[in-house]
Amino acid sequence: MKIQNIKDVDAFFKVVDECKGTVELVSPEGDRINLKSKLTQYLSMANIFSNGYIKELDLVAHDKEDVERLIKFMYQGE
Repeated sequence: MKIQNIKDVDAFFKVVDECKGTVELVSPEGDRINLKSKLTQYLSMANIFSNGYIKELDLVAHDKEDVERLIKFMYQGE
């Protein structure tokens, strides 16, 4: 799933932390990185955060409720 235009990065990672299952960031090369890891969250912010927001992320969530939680976040305009 693609998540776009994340303006509140802290709120986004809070939603990721609330997920029950694994949430992975998929790199352009196809590598999967566990976003529930705090270290990964900090590195992700440093690498992809620019101009006050994250333009787009490609995510894989393994739990149906987590997918719904992430979609809800995306459409609430956070």
